[in-house]
Amino acid sequence: MNDSKYVILGGGMVAGYAAKELVERGLKPGELTIVSADTSVPYERPPLSKSFLSKKDSEETIRINPEDFYRKNGIQLNLNCDISSVDPETRRLAAKTGEEFAFEKLIIATGARPRTLQIAGADLRNVRYLRSIDDSKAIRQTAEKMKRVVVIGGGFIAMEVAAVMAQKQIEVVLVLNEDRIWKRLFTPQMSDFFESYYSERGVRILKNATIRELRGDGAVNSIVLARGETIPCEMVVAGIGVTPVTDVLSGSGIELSDGVTVDEYLETNCPGIYAAGDVANYPDAIFGKRRRVEHWDNAATQGQYCAHALTGERSPFMHVPYFFSDVFDLSYEYWGDSSGADQTIHRGDLSSKSFSVWWLRQNRVIAAFVMSRPDEERDAAPKWIETARQASGAKLQDASQSIAAAVTQ
Repeated sequence: MNDSKYVILGGGMVAGYAAKELVERGLKPGELTIVSADTSVPYERPPLSKSFLSKKDSEETIRINPEDFYRKNGIQLNLNCDISSVDPETRRLAAKTGEEFAFEKLIIATGARPRTLQIAGADLRNVRYLRSIDDSKAIRQTAEKMKRVVVIGGGFIAMEVAAVMAQKQIEVVLVLNEDRIWKRLFTPQMSDFFESYYSERGVRILKNATIRELRGDGAVNSIVLARGETIPCEMVVAGIGVTPVTDVLSGSGIELSDGVTVDEYLETNCPGIYAAGDVANYPDAIFGKRRRVEHWDNAATQGQYCAHALTGERSPFMHVPYFFSDVFDLSYEYWGDSSGADQTIHRGDLSSKSFSVWWLRQNRVIAAFVMSRPDEERDAAPKWIETARQASGAKLQDASQSIAAAVTQ
């Protein structure tokens, strides 16, 4: 049986960043074991739908730590290791192979898995989802032989995959089940901008479209919409969301609710057992609500936070939700949570590639989107959200003035 002071269940970004932070804080050889179902050492996930998918990055360049980092620091890294159960009372993990891992403290970082299509033909070859490095490899290898690809979804994964495929001179159809792209996040004006940008670069966008079935002889060769249209393709990539991986915790006594329920210290109801990353459902002190975040920045930050928590530091986790995206030659960032906004301010020219959007509730800035704007705007966004800064909507909209002029409190 493997016996370690610390065990991380999951070999993704939380593990990579927690391990790096623990080493910097004096981790001793033999104190940390990482148990991962993945096939590779921890790597950055954002490149999987961007630079790695387009072959601008390699497997080596997207690793969080060099491959030999774990061996050099006495960290036991178990890849391709599936855990069947977690026992908080005996402080053990049981692997499907029968191997056991004992721990004093545990970080649950099992992440999330893609939602899959539940329609006829979903089991055909070349129906792909993107979550792991193996998924990204499979998509880019398949794309080398393809001329037509259908991408399903209107969020950032679907948008990024569609952009990469289009830049490979592949005929891309982007299928949305809503009336505009990324309706949950974008304003109508933002959706209009991105829809035009994609269309100008050869991406055909189908809105309010439901896929009835996938057809093919072994491999997919077309999709059929509920309205009767048949669209030929040689690959389908579905980016329709993810669900937290909690199966292994069933019956463990660890509280679950849309992920693993944790307190303000990212600790579960079982002392000494923490959860971080996509699987962690935590209380957001800035917005006064519980949330589970499925983005790179959250996983990296919570991994670092847990390293501090394991080594005795105890302060509430507080962080402004953040993510970024790169599509075609555009790069943008988003901070906060726009739900409940009573004002939406567009700053700059929305017909250009340089604008920002600010969401306010009772004059308090609660979210911001920034694309190719002055540094003062991207610097202000997280600070204003975290400090509940109030601003004048009229002055925010006036891009001829410094953004600092909009602050009212």
